[in-house]
Amino acid sequence: MDNLSEALKTLKLSSADSVEGCLDCLLKALAHNNVETSGKIQEMGVLAMMPALLSAQNSCTPKVANIIAEVAKNEFMRSPCVEAGLIPPLVQLLNSKDQEILLQTGRALGNICYDSHEGRSAVDAAGGAQIVAEHIKSLAESTDPATGKLLTVFCGMLMNYSNDNDSLQAQLIIMGVIPTLVRLLGVHSQNTALTEMCLIAFGNLAELESSKEQFASTNIAEELVRLFRKQVEHEKKEMIFEVLAPLAENDVIKLQLVDAGLVECLLEVVAQTVDSDRDEDVAQLKTSSDLMVLLLLGDESMQKLFEGGKGSVFQRVLSWVPSNNHQLQLAGALAIANFARNDGNCIHMVDTGIVQKLLELLDRHVEEGNVTVQHAALSALRNLAIPVVNKSKMLLAGVSDVVLKFLKSEMPPVQFKLLGTLRMLIDTQADAAEQLGTNTKLVERLVEWCEAKDHAGVMGESNRLLSALIRHSKSKDVVRTVIQGGGVKHLVIMATSEHMIMQNEALVALGLIAALDLDCAEKDFVAANLVQVLHRLLTDEHSAPEIKYNSMILICSIMGSEPLHKEVQSLAFIDVVSGLRSHENKTVAHQASLTEQRLTAQS
Repeated sequence: MDNLSEALKTLKLSSADSVEGCLDCLLKALAHNNVETSGKIQEMGVLAMMPALLSAQNSCTPKVANIIAEVAKNEFMRSPCVEAGLIPPLVQLLNSKDQEILLQTGRALGNICYDSHEGRSAVDAAGGAQIVAEHIKSLAESTDPATGKLLTVFCGMLMNYSNDNDSLQAQLIIMGVIPTLVRLLGVHSQNTALTEMCLIAFGNLAELESSKEQFASTNIAEELVRLFRKQVEHEKKEMIFEVLAPLAENDVIKLQLVDAGLVECLLEVVAQTVDSDRDEDVAQLKTSSDLMVLLLLGDESMQKLFEGGKGSVFQRVLSWVPSNNHQLQLAGALAIANFARNDGNCIHMVDTGIVQKLLELLDRHVEEGNVTVQHAALSALRNLAIPVVNKSKMLLAGVSDVVLKFLKSEMPPVQFKLLGTLRMLIDTQADAAEQLGTNTKLVERLVEWCEAKDHAGVMGESNRLLSALIRHSKSKDVVRTVIQGGGVKHLVIMATSEHMIMQNEALVALGLIAALDLDCAEKDFVAANLVQVLHRLLTDEHSAPEIKYNSMILICSIMGSEPLHKEVQSLAFIDVVSGLRSHENKTVAHQASLTEQRLTAQS
């Protein structure tokens, strides 16, 4: 420490001749105890001398930059380095032709930028990132070891400069660093340190939406898949996964990854890790199968892998559903849900017996089941039930019976998918709608969920299913079950929904209730203020034509009830309806004339 103090004093007084020895002494002290030495350097005001030493640009320059790089490894020294004015002369040194100066300067700037807002701002103001990006571009093709080391330092510097800072990352993207880094990955695939640095940089940049277009214009997919195939270590694969996941959110890149053979790599990882209990294998299995599902979210990539239902990838993924591994069951069900995104695929899958696989999977998860697997399998069934030709086949296969086993679920995501699946199944299926609509337990649960104010999705779907049971069955028994279960008030509230489609569904269902069993529903209609709701819908200029039309149909249907009739008269409906005779929509205008006649006849 005494030698250090002497060296620091000498440095402050010295002439150029003795500087080099002092610098060597400092480097030795830093290597021995960096924290203590750095504190001493700051204490004795040596940082303030550094700009002059850097500007001199002589044989000592690399050592001065090296000292700054070492000192800046300490968090407490980064701001003092900026305050001492070291950034402008360091950035100036980036124009040097000397490789050692460039190396040490890159290290110094990179370390000062690490987790330091002041460091980054100063480098930004001095234009350092642009010069480094240009260096990387011009050196990218060179494969000699010294250049590889310099490129690694420069990439690290840009990474520290932009890490967790969206605006600086966006700046690098505008500078065009992405194509350069992808090129580095191709040329320097043997250089582990450099490829790792590129991967970390990609991981940071890929989170930004603006980067995706640039990535898509490079051969990043091929390079990453090629690199992935070479890896044996879990950590290296994990690094590549961290880049693949954000990139695979882009549909163009999804297709590029499929074309580059990523799917085969993922299937291989799954096969290698499926029977292992090791934490890292469990993690790889999850990442691979999740990524597989993500690739299937793109329409083109999904269709390419479906191959008319004959694709080997499609078949492999199907084999995951009966597996004993929850993660694979989940990924298999989600994959089916993603394949089931057009009618052709859905029809093919139902015809080849996939429904049975999903039902068996659900049966395994009824008691103490895995919620994510339940949710995924129900999502797949809901999608498969969309084509009309599939509905009766799926009902015959017993889908509604298995789905009803989950009525007791207290998990909103499962409730939501269960409701959507049943609603899809009964669409246009009168017998099934009647069978489910007279199921007291189901109707009671729906009425209960119609009040699930904390879960808007579940509440909305419950209302829609209640309405669908009536609309598709057109059955008096269903209507009576809904009335007795307390569902009428919810349908009246649904008629005031902000979604026109829900308003309409509610009005049609209420019209059927009034037509099929007005006596039984009368009390509930009065209690739910149905007439006031209809008056509001007809006088609201924002109401869509079909809402006005169905509201008038419903007015006519309730005129047979004395208390409702009286309410209609007291609210002067006749004036409202007569104003609609000149409505621009011909159907509305015509219905207004018919309704006016009805109201006049009964007044």
